[in-house]
Amino acid sequence: MVKVVRFFMSVNGKIKVFFGNAHPALAKEICGHLDIEPGKAVTERFSDGEFNFSISENVRGHDVFIVQPTCPPGDQHLIELLIMLDAFIRASAERVTAVIPYFGYARSDKKDRPRVPISAKLVSNIIAKAGAQRVLTVDLHASQIQGFFDIPVDHLYAAPVVVEYFKANPIENLIVVAPDTGGAERARAYAKRLNAGLALCDKRRERANEADVMNIVGDVRGKNCLIIDDMCDTGGTICKVAEALHKAGADEISACFTHGVLSGNAVENISNSHLKKVIVTNTIPTSAEAQTLVESGQLEVLSVAGLLASAIRSIHDETSVSSLFI
Repeated sequence: MVKVVRFFMSVNGKIKVFFGNAHPALAKEICGHLDIEPGKAVTERFSDGEFNFSISENVRGHDVFIVQPTCPPGDQHLIELLIMLDAFIRASAERVTAVIPYFGYARSDKKDRPRVPISAKLVSNIIAKAGAQRVLTVDLHASQIQGFFDIPVDHLYAAPVVVEYFKANPIENLIVVAPDTGGAERARAYAKRLNAGLALCDKRRERANEADVMNIVGDVRGKNCLIIDDMCDTGGTICKVAEALHKAGADEISACFTHGVLSGNAVENISNSHLKKVIVTNTIPTSAEAQTLVESGQLEVLSVAGLLASAIRSIHDETSVSSLFI
């Protein structure tokens, strides 16, 4: 039996943006760029912790976008997203798009050891099964995750926001550094747009969230280094890369990530590192602990709300989303 999958392409209803508890501030900022009011809904929890969601306005025939990064606590925010998706499908929204600025579980994207799950594929399946008809996301940990979905995926990159920032705040004698060989393509793209040199760090990962830096490939002596990666979790890798660059004779060392997870001892690690400054985007809300780095000037947060709003408008108007790439 052939399974027929129906994609809702042309939507006549209005754009409506809703959000869960993961990142209300980002959703409201997106609404500001779209010049619309956030959708009205109840996002509470029962006394036993279960998510209690209900839509407080008519969404029949409308183009609904749910802004919900699956950031820590990832399990909780993922369940919220699934429940919201189910509610909008049952409320007869014409199309429901899951806007997931940070896609959690993306690091488990392949079976690289015996008896391990491919969690990214599992999460992709359940998001589609819950009712999402489209996904909008930013800087997936691995681009092939787009192929895990059986629904359209618009994969944005934070590069336009980041490059614009560094063009407005140029770093002299700059060299872009990839923290590992897997990130070389991303770092090369940034180096090209910033007219900078390129180096990479050869590392060997011994355990999860830990990395032993081996050596720096490229001449960084006397240069200002900018480490580029998609995410920073505990900060262990990035701090060891910064240490290796310092030993190799680099001058000032900065880092830039799309997703500032900053879990565990990340704030302490960065505070005590050779990193002069760390740039992240607001795909994930900044924790109270990480806010201390913002106040000290060591951490700066760039907004992707305008980028996401432009993508939402393009999806609704059926115009090209690729025009947002650089």
